[in-house]
Amino acid sequence: MPGTNRADIKPGTNVKVVQKQDQRTGKLTEGTVQTLLTKSANHPHGIKVKLTSGVVGRVKEILS
Repeated sequence: MPGTNRADIKPGTNVKVVQKQDQRTGKLTEGTVQTLLTKSANHPHGIKVKLTSGVVGRVKEILS
């Protein structure tokens, strides 16, 4: 499931995100959402979130 809709993502959701520096390689980082940073209802490149690990990235895949 792509992470382009804000409604699909809430704190505690397990996701895979792409960090800014990994956008070229497409390397994904797995983690649990702590905070949603994108204010709009949807975003074509994925909703920006902060993970509990402190990593900030755009959601590419929702795991649970």
